[in-house]
Amino acid sequence: MNNYNIEQVVPHSAPMILLNKLICYEQNSATCEVTISPTSVFYAEDLQGVPSYIGTEYMAQAIAAYAGALAQDKGEAVKIGFLIGTRKYKTHTPIFNRGSVLHVTVTKLYQEDSGLSVFECCIKNNNTALCEAKINVFQPQDPMQFIREQQ
Repeated sequence: MNNYNIEQVVPHSAPMILLNKLICYEQNSATCEVTISPTSVFYAEDLQGVPSYIGTEYMAQAIAAYAGALAQDKGEAVKIGFLIGTRKYKTHTPIFNRGSVLHVTVTKLYQEDSGLSVFECCIKNNNTALCEAKINVFQPQDPMQFIREQQ
């Protein structure tokens, strides 16, 4: 495992990089971290935190970080992917509270040659599960050609 900054493995630019760092990754999984603070994107002052439905985006970016790290390891460019759907999103809290350090873990369950993949995802704070879901993503060989074909 190499030590990549989150900016090196997520195909977004500030301010839309929601995660703080890639903690670790392996061939089929990764864990990322995000600390909830008033500077967090989607932070709501009246809630003193981030609504937990944003967890899907944290999960999707953790999948992107996983794919980006594996691409970097091979000397390949980090490619964009598409969040296709979320299944069985279950939240145990309405808000990710200010000061919380969230660990977002993603584990690949299935991958097709076409670029379609399914990941089991979990967000924890202090080893307590806050959210869980299965996320479907699609990473075509040529994302820009795929976008042009969809227009």
